Amino acid sequence: SEHGRNAEEFPLMIEAGMSTREALVAATIHAADLLGLDKETGRIEPGLAADLIAVPGDPLTDITVLQRPRFVMAAGRVVREDS
Repeated sequence: SEHGRNAEEFPLMIEAGMSTREALVAATIHAADLLGLDKETGRIEPGLAADLIAVPGDPLTDITVLQRPRFVMAAGRVVREDS
């Protein structure tokens, strides 16, 4: 997917047989590991890049909420905040 549209892949991952939790781990922890960035990102942990989003719901019950972020932080800096 083109940058910024990768959340559209989550429903496809689930349709292919992954659980919601497996899809989230694949896109975060496993992606960082595969890219050799596991010492920098992929988890919420002290010392790692603060790349976070906030969404209007629980992605474990509705994965599509990841397509509607209300808050985005990249490298510890707020880059989007909806009021």
